[in-house]
This record gives sequence, C-alpha cells and structure tokens, in this order.
Amino acid sequence: MTKMHNHMGKVLPSVPDMDTQLALSAKMIDKRTSTPKGSHSYGSYFLEYSLMAEFQLLQQQRLPGIYCLPAHSSPLTWWAVLFIRQGPYQGAVFRFQVELPENYPDGDCPKVVFEAPVFHPHIDPHTHQLNVKQGFNKWKRNVNHIWQLLLYTRRTFYKIEVPNPETASNKEAARLWEQDGEKFQSLAKECVKEWEERIYTQTSDDPHYIRFSPYDSDVHDTAREELKKGGDGLSSSSEGESRHRKSFMKTGSLTIFSDDNQVETEGPNSLPK
Repeated sequence: MTKMHNHMGKVLPSVPDMDTQLALSAKMIDKRTSTPKGSHSYGSYFLEYSLMAEFQLLQQQRLPGIYCLPAHSSPLTWWAVLFIRQGPYQGAVFRFQVELPENYPDGDCPKVVFEAPVFHPHIDPHTHQLNVKQGFNKWKRNVNHIWQLLLYTRRTFYKIEVPNPETASNKEAARLWEQDGEKFQSLAKECVKEWEERIYTQTSDDPHYIRFSPYDSDVHDTAREELKKGGDGLSSSSEGESRHRKSFMKTGSLTIFSDDNQVETEGPNSLPK
C-alpha cells in the first residue's frame, strides 16, 4: 500500500485555453535575461504556474497504473510509480522520477530515470534512464506535456519496439528481444522479482516520496475488505464513481476479488494493444 502525504497546498483555477497561456507566457518572461534566440529565463512565478498547470492536467487524465506527484524539495523533480498488469513485465512495480529542465517548459525533453536497473531495450543499464527520444525527438512547449511523457513510459513496457538493436540503450536486451524471446521473457521476470523487494527500500527522505510497506493485516485488512466490496462501505460525493475503482487483484492474475459493478473502458487511457 502506498503512503502519500498531502502534496499540493495550493488551489489552481481551471487551466486557460492555449491562447491565454501564450499571452501569459509573454508577460511573465524575465525581460532582463531573455535572449533574441528564444532561450528565455522565466520568472519564478511563471515556472511555478506552469508546473501547477502540468500537475492539474496530469490529474485530469487519470492515467491507469501510474502514480506521480512533484517532490517537496524541488518542483523540477516528480516522483512516480508504474504498475504493469500484462506482458513480459506483468506484476512489476517500478519506481522512477521525472527530471525537468530548469528552463521548463522550454529546453530539452524531461528525463525519466528509474531508481534501479530495469532490463529493457530502451533503459540504460548503468544510468537507469529511459530513452524517450523515440517518442519526443524535440520537446514542444504548449504541445507536449508531462502526462504524455508518463503515458509513453507506460507504453514502452506494453508495446516493445526495437527499430535498430545497435542503437538501443540496452543492446543485450534488444538482441534477445529480437532473437531469443524465451530468454528475454526469463530475464524480464527476474527483473520483476528483484523489484518485489526493492520497492520497499526508501531512497529519499522527501515528504512526497512514494513509499511502500509490506502487507500488515492489522493495518491493511480493512482497506482490503473495502476494495473487495467495490467501495460499498465508503461514503463519497461521487458514490457511483468510487464503487468502480477496484484495484485489488489476486496474486499472479488480473482477476479482481469482486465481480460486482465491472466497467469496461476504452479510449486513450486503455491498455495499449
């Protein structure tokens, strides 16, 4: 079970349309440090606004299998956890962080860095960084958003594509994916197994760092029973919505404990095919 502190103490009004955002951007550029080439230095107010707007957009998307929130110590670091439900990495729980450039939303594409090695063709075995250039060759302000980067990160585990094994971040993983699928599956499962214990290791003292603890019946049994009931015992203003949010599954399968009120969803947030 994750432990997440209250992470956003500010309330942001609805995100303005793109024209309004561009107008605000022009007004908030620090004229004293701006350059004719467009590599501007933004005031702290605009940076804070941009990041709060990005987080609001992320919340609106409700990406399945991903939890992400800005760090307390730096808004340019976002903690994230990815849950994999099918494919070679089924059952995996990977923790990573998104590192934003100081001149965000300009500059290069944000980095996706895992806490530990992940056996994958597009993840460097030494730096643990995901190669996002295939999806974002150039980061475009007001076009690309952090939620899209997270969705791309999730997709790389469900739909593995290796156009050129020689240029892959992990050449061995790329070679096995192309030539020895059985061996690749075996090493991917080993990776998932290693992360089962690693996920309980805390590598940061940041209050917003997403923490996990082993199952404790005294603490978690009540929550488990509520999940099995599909939220019938929970009070909520959006009662119907909460009852459909069932995420407790039997170990080693995709079967939820309760079959009541199942809802099939399709669209951009469904699992990649």
